[in-house]
Amino acid sequence: MSATVVQLKRQHPYQDDYDRADLVAALTDEYSQATPQDILRAVLAEKVAGGVALVSSFGAESSVLLHLAAQVKPDAPIIFLETGKHFAETLSHKRKLITELGLTNVQEIKPDQAALGQNDPQGDLWRRDADACCAIRKVRPLKGALSGYDGWITGRKQFQSSARLRLPFFEDSGTHIKINPLARLSQQDITAYMEQHNLPQHPLVEQGFASIGCWPCTHPVTADEDARAGRWRGQAKTECGIHL
Repeated sequence: MSATVVQLKRQHPYQDDYDRADLVAALTDEYSQATPQDILRAVLAEKVAGGVALVSSFGAESSVLLHLAAQVKPDAPIIFLETGKHFAETLSHKRKLITELGLTNVQEIKPDQAALGQNDPQGDLWRRDADACCAIRKVRPLKGALSGYDGWITGRKQFQSSARLRLPFFEDSGTHIKINPLARLSQQDITAYMEQHNLPQHPLVEQGFASIGCWPCTHPVTADEDARAGRWRGQAKTECGIHL
């Protein structure tokens, strides 16, 4: 049991379900100078945030977080949102990482077929309403997949966009604790880690894709753009909705 949880038990001796905001504040204080390894060990092995799952897109830089997690708990639950709109290269990259990293608990979560039939029968909702497409293919499926967990781990990093510059290690989403162990890593840190551990690169990175999601809404970026500038290019939309 972590010092954080022990402290909270002393403060609330008759409660097993602590106030989420208090726990986030305590974790933020205790792990303010922690490394990604420290945070993943705390949440996966010591369960300082309760039961957690790792959510991965198996995208451009996903191998770093997955490799770090595999060192702590290779059977940690990993949620992959199978939207039906992924690049073929992403699916092959996913299979390769699962094998090479020894991941044993990757769960493919798919959209509700009845909802797709009613709202996106031709599979082209993304053309008319990208927000609705993300909601039906990502946001709602993830909400159901996380219903049995107290928190979830993301691969978000501060350098990815101006909207993430102040991204903390721990957040209260209103329903879960969100954990961002890689928040403070730079692009150089990510590249160095991949090279040090000989991690496979997503095939689309060489074609200029810095952030990779569903194929209809993902484009290459130039060297002077944010990593996520290629997502929903030409639209005001910057997030799929799972982080809002």
